[in-house]
Amino acid sequence: MTSADDRDEMWARRAGSFGSHARAYAEHRPDYPAAAVRWALEPLGGSSLGRSSLEVLDLAAGTGKLTAVLVAEGHQVTAVEPDEKMLAELVRRNKEVRALPGSAERVPLPDRSVDAVLVGQAFHWFDRDAALPEIARVLRPGGVLAGLWNYGDLSVPWVAEFDRIGHDGTNRGVSDVDQVMPDHELFTGSARATFPHVHRRTAETLVATVGTQSHVLVAAEEERRALREQVLAFLRARPETAEGEFDFPLTTHVKRMTRA
Repeated sequence: MTSADDRDEMWARRAGSFGSHARAYAEHRPDYPAAAVRWALEPLGGSSLGRSSLEVLDLAAGTGKLTAVLVAEGHQVTAVEPDEKMLAELVRRNKEVRALPGSAERVPLPDRSVDAVLVGQAFHWFDRDAALPEIARVLRPGGVLAGLWNYGDLSVPWVAEFDRIGHDGTNRGVSDVDQVMPDHELFTGSARATFPHVHRRTAETLVATVGTQSHVLVAAEEERRALREQVLAFLRARPETAEGEFDFPLTTHVKRMTRA
């Protein structure tokens, strides 16, 4: 039986596994739909701010998959990321963005300095007891906290089968958004929504996307090779994915709360 210490050690290894693969992460992970970002920020649209451009913190920004969408939407973005290699890749791809080293538990920004904090595919790595008060600290009253997650659209049969093959089961727990991002006394107005999304892929590049997931990154080389071969064989056997480019169906889940 795996001990709690062993589980904690593996979780820490997975959390720290991305930096050495920052280029691959930036190239092969999906972005986020603009509609999901707009919904996340919707409570600020009728506020007294009186402007469409908001000051947004992209927290645990990785290589900037969400950052780029926020910039394209016209917002003033500060990206905070603890891994220096991921942050360097973000800066390389988003040179106009203010980028700072830091974590959800220690955000390098003053009190009440941003209108919104958005978190893409990262809330499950946080120490939530420390992170939620720290996020509340940097938000202005009435500001928005939103988490976004991309998942394969399991209502599509071949995607559900692909998901079963490509995961080891340890990712299942992070799909419960309310558990990963719980309600908190410093926030109000909790709401959730889902949005359709797609990721343009080939069989080979979808295999590469699987290869950027943390449970694969920390696996032994022979396990990674076996998984790549199994996933590629599955994709080449499916008419939807056997040849050329295709849209991999995703659903983007969003939870937002407002700073009380």
